[in-house]
Amino acid sequence: MDMEQVNALCEELVKAVTVMMDPSSTQRYRLEALKFCEEFKEKCPICVPCGLRLAEITQIAIVRHFGLQILEHVVKFRWNSMSRLEKVYLKNSVMELLVNGTLSILEEENHIKDVLSRIMVEMIKREWPQHWPDLLLELDTLSRQGETQRELVMFILLRLAEDVVTFQTLPTQRRRDIQQTLTQNMERIFSFLLSTLQENVNKYQQMKTDASREAEAKANCRVSTATLNTLAGYIDWVSLNHIVAENCKLLETLCLLLNEEELQLGAAECLLIAVSRKGKLEDRKPLMILFGDVAMHYILSAAQTADGGGLEEKHYLFLKRLCQVLCALGNLLCALLGLDANIQTPVNFGKYLESFLAFTTHPSQFLRSSTHMTWGALFRHEILSRDPSLLAIIPKYLRASMTNLVKMGFPSKTDSPSCEYSRFDFDSDEDFNAFFNASRAQQGEVLRWVCRLDTKTSFQMAAEWLKYQLSAPIDTGPVNSCSTAGAGEGGYCSIFSSSFVQWEAMTFFLESVINHMFRTIDKEEVPVSDGIELLQMVLNFEMKDPLILSCVLTNVSALFPFVTYKPELLPHVFSKLFSSVTFETVGESKAPRTRAVRNVRRHACSSINKMCRDYPDLVLPNFDMLYSHVKQLLSNELLLTQMEKSALMEALVLISNQFKNYERQKLFLEELMAPVVNIWLSEEMCRVLTDIDAFIAYVGADVKACDPAVEDPCGANRARITFCVHGILGVLRRTSWPSDLEEARAGGFLVGYTPSGNPIFRNPCTEQILRLLDNLLALVRTHNTLYTPEMIAKMAEPFTKVLDILESEKTAILGLPQPLLEVNEHPVYKSTLERMQRFFGILYENCYHILGKAGPSMQQDFYTVEDLATQLLGSAFVNLNNIPDFRLKSMLRVFVKPLVLFCPPEQYETLIAPILGPLFTYFHMRLSQKWHVINQRSVLCGEDEIAEDNPESQEMLEEQLVRMLTREVMDLITACCVSKKTAEHSAAPTVDGDDEEMMATEVTPSSVAELTDLGKCLMKHEDICTALLITAFSSLTWKDTLSCQRATTQLCWPLLKQVMSGTLLADAVTWLFTSVLKGLQMHGQHDGCMASLVHLAFQIYETLRPRYLEIRAVMEQIPEIHKESLDQFDCKLLNPSLQKTADKRRKDHFKRLIAGCIGKPLGEQFRKEVHIKNLPMLFKKPKPMLETEVLDNEGGGLATLFEP
Repeated sequence: MDMEQVNALCEELVKAVTVMMDPSSTQRYRLEALKFCEEFKEKCPICVPCGLRLAEITQIAIVRHFGLQILEHVVKFRWNSMSRLEKVYLKNSVMELLVNGTLSILEEENHIKDVLSRIMVEMIKREWPQHWPDLLLELDTLSRQGETQRELVMFILLRLAEDVVTFQTLPTQRRRDIQQTLTQNMERIFSFLLSTLQENVNKYQQMKTDASREAEAKANCRVSTATLNTLAGYIDWVSLNHIVAENCKLLETLCLLLNEEELQLGAAECLLIAVSRKGKLEDRKPLMILFGDVAMHYILSAAQTADGGGLEEKHYLFLKRLCQVLCALGNLLCALLGLDANIQTPVNFGKYLESFLAFTTHPSQFLRSSTHMTWGALFRHEILSRDPSLLAIIPKYLRASMTNLVKMGFPSKTDSPSCEYSRFDFDSDEDFNAFFNASRAQQGEVLRWVCRLDTKTSFQMAAEWLKYQLSAPIDTGPVNSCSTAGAGEGGYCSIFSSSFVQWEAMTFFLESVINHMFRTIDKEEVPVSDGIELLQMVLNFEMKDPLILSCVLTNVSALFPFVTYKPELLPHVFSKLFSSVTFETVGESKAPRTRAVRNVRRHACSSINKMCRDYPDLVLPNFDMLYSHVKQLLSNELLLTQMEKSALMEALVLISNQFKNYERQKLFLEELMAPVVNIWLSEEMCRVLTDIDAFIAYVGADVKACDPAVEDPCGANRARITFCVHGILGVLRRTSWPSDLEEARAGGFLVGYTPSGNPIFRNPCTEQILRLLDNLLALVRTHNTLYTPEMIAKMAEPFTKVLDILESEKTAILGLPQPLLEVNEHPVYKSTLERMQRFFGILYENCYHILGKAGPSMQQDFYTVEDLATQLLGSAFVNLNNIPDFRLKSMLRVFVKPLVLFCPPEQYETLIAPILGPLFTYFHMRLSQKWHVINQRSVLCGEDEIAEDNPESQEMLEEQLVRMLTREVMDLITACCVSKKTAEHSAAPTVDGDDEEMMATEVTPSSVAELTDLGKCLMKHEDICTALLITAFSSLTWKDTLSCQRATTQLCWPLLKQVMSGTLLADAVTWLFTSVLKGLQMHGQHDGCMASLVHLAFQIYETLRPRYLEIRAVMEQIPEIHKESLDQFDCKLLNPSLQKTADKRRKDHFKRLIAGCIGKPLGEQFRKEVHIKNLPMLFKKPKPMLETEVLDNEGGGLATLFEP
């Protein structure tokens, strides 16, 4: 070897590395330097001497790091081609670097230590234990050289465990060899780790107070930290015997270290991993030692010390870990208690609960939330839930919950101690809000369990809190930004106001307690008098603040069950609710209503609805009073919005269902619907709904927009249409016949039975709705036609965008956080355009809701309407080309799906087939084009397309909408064709560890998935059959894993099986099989999809290969396929007499054949393959004797087996 050549190359490499790492280098120079370095690593024959030269301690850190990277590259990619002497030289050189090639432990850079340990581990993975039996001895010797080497040994052991056990980055046999050798030597390794930890901790504790030995103390602390990190990498998977060895010496050491500030976090991590271990419960019993006096003392004192040290990041992080340890201990106790008689509730259980409660009352919202799940487990536990200590802590827990339910601690605020902690945990108020809402829902679940254990205390506390809030003055907080809600009236609460957050929390608490109380305790035990007193107090409470009033209404709903004990309160309840239905904050002013006001009115309407739905028998005697009140409200056209009118009509309909008399209910509905019928069937409305130009003019879309605060001249026209559509939908949705068959027969609802014996009912609203159907279909046709470019051109600015998707819908689809600040104080609609967009959006949705509800509600009366298929095709399905994806998505879900699913079989041929045939064909064409554009987008995105304000966001939105529409189409096809009970996944059989490569192929679709009667009917029609097959198999190649998974597991095989008995064209078979392979190319990177697709391809090939030679030609085009292996597979397949291989083996063979077309994740596509050779096997399994060999052995014959 020429040393001059090495020196010259090293000089070049140092220059290149310096250029790469220099921030002032130009991109061109940096790329050239990178290319030079990479080519050197790939091609240079003298990499090892150069790497060693660059890694010398005299070089600067970045150069040394690069030198070590060269050595790592050599081990990973050249090891198999190196001679034995070269390997030994490299191994000895690396060992020398570990001894003398680094700076001291406190001076050396972490990335140098890391790469050195990586080189060692890469060699270990290739040579240990077969060719390197003395490794552990060498590491032990190395660790005695000093703290620097001891820390490096820890890095090596940790990296080895991560690569072999955690990430499993090496071949199965090598992994098994190393893991079994580690396991065999684990007692020795654990002893080494524990003694190293104790020795260095002792030295650190002795030296840390001596200023003259500060460096030594730090070095020992560094080794201790590395040892704890290494232990954390092993504790998760080694036998529990090692963790609890020597009377739990390791756990005791870890508990002691909880009070050592520099080491407490690592110790807590190790404890957490140990206590959270999965496995046999029997093996985990020794861990209960952590409930002992000593361990509990150290855990509690550590928590108190960390909390008392003020808010520091490392202290706070430690508190989080400690909280998780206590949670895991609680879960461990729940799992073990009751396992056998030896395990009793710990003596320290009360002390544990007190310490756990301290975390529940901590200012940090994150820590509070962390405890909910464990509290739930404790309160649910069969034995612990009866424990006196737990029952005694319930009042304290309830008090803590009352505080925790108050939404305080926004990171942008300073009004609570929680705020400071929230700034560590949350990036924004929106993040905090989402987290808090989820946490509060969990807390609600726990409260319900607490209520079950101590209903009396829970109810008393809820009652006290409600009484307090009713008497407390309203504090709106500092003047908020509201300009409309409180103009001239002192302002109202915002969502941050002190009074509102208290009311909101109290309302949630009361609702959780009372809802559960009525479900769990006996009727005699209900505190009736207290409940009625509370309800009367709430009903007498007057409140003009919309946010608080909304909470009051929730309390009325929560306390309403008490009315069943005193029905005379009902008029008072309705009086309170009706006053809120017409709630205003600005008197008779025409200013736009704020969201808070609108929410109060909607809340009141929905409360009335809920009471009529849940307690119809209770409300029925007051029906006339209710009806006259609603009529009075409906008579004033401007008093209520159309949605509010519809909600009140729905409440009346719900009560009318209790008439249980067809004729009486029909007459009532005719009277109720009269205003709707008069408007809807008027000459003017008929003209407007059928003439598109007249419709545009009528709703005001051809008039230039004016100020939203000014009266809109066409607002009344839009209101009339909305009123009619809401009214029709409300009546259709709420009218029903009695659920009891005898009551239905007696009331005149039963008209006969189907051929299969199911009863046929008639709906009292049918006559009214069918009269209105023609105009409704005209409106749907007109609305669909509005999307044509020529119609949009007739609209005035800004209404040309009136049919576009709303901004709020966009943010929801893109998963962006919803703005939360002050939203209640803004008007409902920011602009006239937004108001018009809402009008068109709600109108479109509701028309399809009506058509979707018509089938289930009116049954045969709707499905036998004359020429219904023609009428629907001429209205709901016109101009689909111009209608955007987000509209079609809802059309399929709310209209087409229920229309199909509730259709009687007699109408399949006359109604469903004529509609679904063209529809499925159309959607396949539309979705194929859209997915083609998405797949080609990187090619199609030219410079001329960058003109949009935000093209990336627009592209993401479009792609997400296509994805959602695709899922809706696939859901519809699945619902039509496959019976749900058989389309489930079959459980994968258990597999031995030896066959891990095959395990993925075992997640298979159910082989018994069957077509429904409708599916079979559709498959008889050639055009629908073709559309279904093409759509199902095309979806495998679309960029949506959910659709691919659904099609693979539920659709493709049942559909294909249905047509296989006929004459399938060879081209069709080729296309279908190719689609599955293309699907593998697209989705192979996802394990779930890959397993299902491999199984589907296997099924198709096995079934169709004997009949279609063309399918073999497709297989031959797969990259890297082995023809001999394919011939072998075919030979066994085509000769049934040879086919003795187990199904799983055949499938595994097939998977290896098609491996060339299975897609890989982007990160692996261009990765250079690392090849690690297997060494001679350490542990050979004895080959099991075949049955015939056993029988023939020693010539004993069958009879000898049974000889005594």
